[in-house]
Amino acid sequence: MYLIIDIGNTLHKTAVFSEAGELVEVSRYRQLTLNRLGELFRQYKITHAILSSVGKYQLSSDSFIRQHCPLIVLSASTPLPFSLCYHTPNSLGPDRIANAAGAYRLYPGQNVLSIQLGTCMVCDFINDKKEYMGGSIAPGIDMRFKALKHYTRKLPEVRKQMPEQWLGDDTESSIRCGVMNGIVCEINGIIAEYSRQNPMLKVLLTGGDAELLQNSIKFPIFAAPNLVLWGLYEILRFNVDK
Repeated sequence: MYLIIDIGNTLHKTAVFSEAGELVEVSRYRQLTLNRLGELFRQYKITHAILSSVGKYQLSSDSFIRQHCPLIVLSASTPLPFSLCYHTPNSLGPDRIANAAGAYRLYPGQNVLSIQLGTCMVCDFINDKKEYMGGSIAPGIDMRFKALKHYTRKLPEVRKQMPEQWLGDDTESSIRCGVMNGIVCEINGIIAEYSRQNPMLKVLLTGGDAELLQNSIKFPIFAAPNLVLWGLYEILRFNVDK
């Protein structure tokens, strides 16, 4: 069994995969603890593990895992099944590498744009030459709502949901229209430009807010739940098989 750990800005996630690629379980936590890691090792016969972190976690987790099995801590120097064509690879977040690996796993040798809707809206592009080219990082939905509250004196923080119309007729609905319709237009514009430059483009939508927006995107997209976890599995399997 393979243990996958994804430490994000908001949530910590674990997944257990069989060596053949069956997703056995996924769990999400506000904070992954050593006790929970111990339970996973007692429950499953884990032979290899990989950890990706963009958020805070207990560094003692690394040594704890290494007591039980080999551990890869994902970075730009980790061997990958594709090339990194990024000018500053050491600044590239492991979540973006894993996101690209998940896209590569689904569509190897094709032009793939993956849009991850979480704390940030992150776009990652891997081309048909198996090259990761980069992408973009922008504020996510929650961050946009919080920014309007934080940087103004009177605007309220509004609950996120898709508006029923484009025109807001009070302050709350105007904020909701601005944020939600604005990010939809942004995504549609990004997909349009990538599609213009890259023929036969596949577009993946993933992350915690993907389901909220997927019906509002006017281009063909493929919902890809747990794409980062699948990408981490692909990287781990690639290294184990070397």
